[in-house]
Amino acid sequence: MTDELGRAAATCLFPSFDGVSAPDWLRRWLGRGLGGVVLFGRNIKSPDQLLSLTRSLRSEHGDLLVATDEEGGDVTRLEARTGSSYPGNWALGVVDDITLTEEVAASIAGELAAVGINFDFAPVADVNSNPDNPVIGIRSFGSEPAVVSRHVAAFVSGLQRQGVAACAKHFPGHGDTSQDSHLELPVVDGDPAEALEPFRAAIAAGARSVMTAHVRVPALDDEQATLSPRILQELLREELGFAGVAITDALEMRAVSTTVGIEEGAVRALAAGADALCLGAEVDDGLVEATHGAIMEAVMSGPLAEGRLHEAAGRVAELAVWARKPSADAIRRELGAEVARRALEVRGDIRISGSPLVVELRPSASIAAGEAQHGLGDVLEASETVVLFGGEQAPVPASDGRPIVIVVRDAHRHEWERKAVERLLAAASEAVVVEVGLPVWRPERTPWIATQGSGRANLEAAAGALDERRL
Repeated sequence: MTDELGRAAATCLFPSFDGVSAPDWLRRWLGRGLGGVVLFGRNIKSPDQLLSLTRSLRSEHGDLLVATDEEGGDVTRLEARTGSSYPGNWALGVVDDITLTEEVAASIAGELAAVGINFDFAPVADVNSNPDNPVIGIRSFGSEPAVVSRHVAAFVSGLQRQGVAACAKHFPGHGDTSQDSHLELPVVDGDPAEALEPFRAAIAAGARSVMTAHVRVPALDDEQATLSPRILQELLREELGFAGVAITDALEMRAVSTTVGIEEGAVRALAAGADALCLGAEVDDGLVEATHGAIMEAVMSGPLAEGRLHEAAGRVAELAVWARKPSADAIRRELGAEVARRALEVRGDIRISGSPLVVELRPSASIAAGEAQHGLGDVLEASETVVLFGGEQAPVPASDGRPIVIVVRDAHRHEWERKAVERLLAAASEAVVVEVGLPVWRPERTPWIATQGSGRANLEAAAGALDERRL
């Protein structure tokens, strides 16, 4: 009985690891029945290496869910070093062609299937109703529930027709807040009805998984969603009729780890109705052992019902069987370029006459996206690129008659960016401002272009519009 319980508890765990090959401790846990593994950019060096890695993982446990966050646009793991070949959700929402959204999702699924990944933590189903949201923003399909809903459904359909499990996130909605659950416990005020619409659409489209949000929604419950039976059982299961895998967002995030702790959070999430526990990025054997032990102790001593644990493990195992043979036959990267071109928003004559000086003003990236390793200067054939981080006042080279291209991100949220733009424009004879985040603010009387995201596809589309030599 203890062995059976131990395997059930292991099935509910989804750790990550460091490096491009599986450590011995992870292999041991796979042998003990680990349900899934989460991959990050640090685990990926090349497609061949990644395929070898996923095959080695499955050599220890055949029916394994290998998961990652491949949203397209700003959040990519497969192309973390170069930027995504696909624009993100905001660009898809701007174009508003659900057939195209489904085909892009199918292509992303093909890319994942080709390297052995069968579980995508996408799409983001949050309605970005608060423009000051620091963690969702451009990752959302939009600020209107109807737009988000139809594109969430299309994205789910595209992923899953290729046999890659979709995961609508972050339930019951992380869009209407100005706080980041990676750093604190956000509060989502107001009526949650509109935020729930995209999740209803995802469930109707057959989404195999839903990811919980570490947010408190007072209109639903005083407890944060990940730990709330009212939200995970009564609302998600009974009212919305979801029968798939409910997986937590990373338990290492401060909304959980600094309030109840990872181990206690794992037990309470399972008891509330979660099935799979995403542990986070900073995981080792000790954390897996401690979390597994906490689950076992909770079953033995009573806080977690044995039947609830077996139910959760059963759902994870069922999903692994469903996702056993994903298909890589739908890869069409040209779709990414098409969406990115169609999503561009332009004001004024933005074509530049020569190799520009590119000045990138980069605020700190969200933990979800990670710091960018690419920029517009990489694809624009810039004569020089200067990157300024978080308000630093580093000297900017003189333009010396060159056009200057100023790249901003969510300038409406960062006063230092807006002031830097004013300073740079005052000294420039020819300038264009490029917004790669939410296109809320733009300078007056200055050519301006919004890319609707900072994926490589978005930046290449902007470069084509900016450089008249490419026309």
